[in-house]
Amino acid sequence: MTHPLPTPAQPFRIGTRGSPLALAQAHETRDRLAAAHGLAPEAFEIVVIKVTGDQIQDKALREIGGKGLFTREIEEALLAGAIDIAVHSMKDMPTVQPAGLILDCYLPREDVRDAFVSPAAARLADLPQGAVVGSSSLRRRAQLKLRRPDLQVVEFRGNVQTRMRKLDEGVAMATFLAMAGLNRLGLSHIVRSAIAPEEMLPAVAQGAIGIERRTADARAGDMLAAIADAPTAARLAAERAMLAGLDGSCETPIAGLAVLEGGTVWLRGEILRPDGSESLTAEGRAPVADGAALGADLARRLLSRAPSGFFDWKG
Repeated sequence: MTHPLPTPAQPFRIGTRGSPLALAQAHETRDRLAAAHGLAPEAFEIVVIKVTGDQIQDKALREIGGKGLFTREIEEALLAGAIDIAVHSMKDMPTVQPAGLILDCYLPREDVRDAFVSPAAARLADLPQGAVVGSSSLRRRAQLKLRRPDLQVVEFRGNVQTRMRKLDEGVAMATFLAMAGLNRLGLSHIVRSAIAPEEMLPAVAQGAIGIERRTADARAGDMLAAIADAPTAARLAAERAMLAGLDGSCETPIAGLAVLEGGTVWLRGEILRPDGSESLTAEGRAPVADGAALGADLARRLLSRAPSGFFDWKG
């Protein structure tokens, strides 16, 4: 590396949200960078940036602006030079980055599955008729209503700790969280059961951490190249191309998962009516190098089968 390495006096600044999970992901990024470059942790500074999505907890994301609510302020700080890189949960990321920024480094992907969490039942099938389930994810809400139309699904926002408190208070009988986040927080013990992708396909890019930088910042690019995980990048290329083709947002119930099989990528996708009354699925395989093209093709196939008004919000 030809660029000067950071020092405690001039640290490399890592921007992040302030939630416990976001901080865990920022610390993982710091530790990987420190190990890759033989640096002390003190050569890095974790900068917490307040984002709109964390400050407004009493409304559904679709009502206040969607995915950009978790990234906008961080990206503004990155463009302004207040931080050197930004660490994101990839399932929160829009498919297009602002001019001047690039997202080309991903850490090794964690468990992609959803976790069923409940003080009263071991599995989704064990919930009684009409049980209340909390979720802030439109994808999970639609998938739940598709499988269990009898369930009452209520809005459930906040970090893991907030949602667990709501369960304890009886606001809902169960909720769903990402296995990846619980593993990173050391909270896997609260999981009653993990949901196989065959039963509930996860969100696009679930379990993946992405690191964003300024396009012109070659120093940051060189530092990140040492920790970038190629298999995760290949999988996300396919998934995010499908999401982009579907114009995916927090207002659209979309699920997708790419798996590598040797030199081939296997991509599965699902779109649902927001009320859970209908689901369309598709899958395909292609050489890893053609993953993005496969994702775009899968999006076209799904859209060609979706009747008019398929994505209309119905409550």
